[in-house]
Amino acid sequence: MEPVHDIRLLLAILAPLIGAGLVMATGKRPNTRETCSFIAAATLFIITASMIRDVLGGKHLYFCVFHLLPGLSVSLRADALSMVFAVSASFLWMVTVFYSAGYMRGLNEHEQTRFNTCFALALFGAIGCAFSDNLLTLYLFYEIVSICTYPLVAHHQDEESYEGGKKYLTYLTATAKGLILPAMVVIYVLTGNLDFANNIHTGILPPDVNRWVTTALYACCILGFAKNGVMPFHNWLPSAMVAPTPVSALLHAVAVVKVGVFSTVRVMLYVFGVDTMHALNLGLPTAYFVSITIVVASIIALSKDNLKARLAYSTVSQLSYIILGVALLTPAGIEGGLVHIANHAFSKITLFFCAGAIYVATHKKNISEMNGLGRVMPFTFGAFALASLSMIGAPPVAGFVSKWYLLNGAFDAGSVGIIVVLLVSTLLNTAYFAPVVYKAFFGQPSREDAEHHHGEAHPAMVIPLVITAAISVVIGLYPNFFMSFVRAVL
Repeated sequence: MEPVHDIRLLLAILAPLIGAGLVMATGKRPNTRETCSFIAAATLFIITASMIRDVLGGKHLYFCVFHLLPGLSVSLRADALSMVFAVSASFLWMVTVFYSAGYMRGLNEHEQTRFNTCFALALFGAIGCAFSDNLLTLYLFYEIVSICTYPLVAHHQDEESYEGGKKYLTYLTATAKGLILPAMVVIYVLTGNLDFANNIHTGILPPDVNRWVTTALYACCILGFAKNGVMPFHNWLPSAMVAPTPVSALLHAVAVVKVGVFSTVRVMLYVFGVDTMHALNLGLPTAYFVSITIVVASIIALSKDNLKARLAYSTVSQLSYIILGVALLTPAGIEGGLVHIANHAFSKITLFFCAGAIYVATHKKNISEMNGLGRVMPFTFGAFALASLSMIGAPPVAGFVSKWYLLNGAFDAGSVGIIVVLLVSTLLNTAYFAPVVYKAFFGQPSREDAEHHHGEAHPAMVIPLVITAAISVVIGLYPNFFMSFVRAVL
């Protein structure tokens, strides 16, 4: 099918960029500044949503920004995989604008204009990645996300935040430049272009390329997109938890880690392709490789008393489900992996919203201090419980859909080892989430907490987390919206 030239793709990436400019221009007027942030987010979501019918109808939407060399351009496309990421990211940005206003004002944080500007620029990079038509465009927007989120990680401007920001930037830029950039050059030399294939089966590499060269290029791409949190290049993610909670939510649910895992599966499916991965036996070894991350990160999460740290290692583990599903190379496995991009986003952002609301209302960061808080913060901890069920993979929440398809994919691949990994990780998920909910609702509050009469955080924070928790349940009960995109990928 011939690509359809569509300027909406350009408008989609311009919306957050223009929004960032408006935020800077109105920085001295907080209400106006945050209104501009919301308008930019709403505009992006409306533009993205307007493409849904065309994409599901089988159209290939395309926009070329400019050509560089023969077979090399900065260009955009909207396909089914793009929409899984773009729809969830653009919607969650709207919700996060409200939440971050309540959080930042509640704690009287400094440099809120810079914060909101960088937030918008991070979404500019994320949406650029979602709509990238080739590996060069993907790489450029991937680097934009890294650079624009550094000020968010180092927001507090103390020694700890600078150290976390330094590690964050070093990990992400070093792996991209040291692994992705050389791989991209070699792929261009071998193929004469960097355009993604039109389907997930063929890939773009010629069949006569030496198998060891292809395998080396594949390894560079899996490890080079370090935002995907795969061990051993995962340590930037827990270190970035020094950032304010809205940034943690952005990092773990919307922009950064989803950019990493989206880029990874985009390259797996549209550069190498299912047929090549089958032929070179790259699928199951990849699945077992990321299984180490799934299990080890869950074990580390068990040892963390700090709530955000536990959630950070949960993210490291959960991201690898996406890669594992795609690496199974079975229809059910690929469906389970890709739909988890959206399912994880809504559930994990709920968990971080809850962590921030708990901190603003009680100034507590550690799980051991949260005894009895669920009885005075029922909406916050109720949302936390629902999102925890999703991470565990229990019905009726979104994560159950992901786990169901992943297990079916493992059965279809005939891999008993992956089935065991999925079951063990589910038990570990339960082990590190259940105590939080139990302590909150059934634990005995300390005398100090009983005297302070804590309550819910500001409604600007509580309403967004209730909305995202409710949506997690809705897409668990009615998964066909995101599944329709995922099935179109196949």
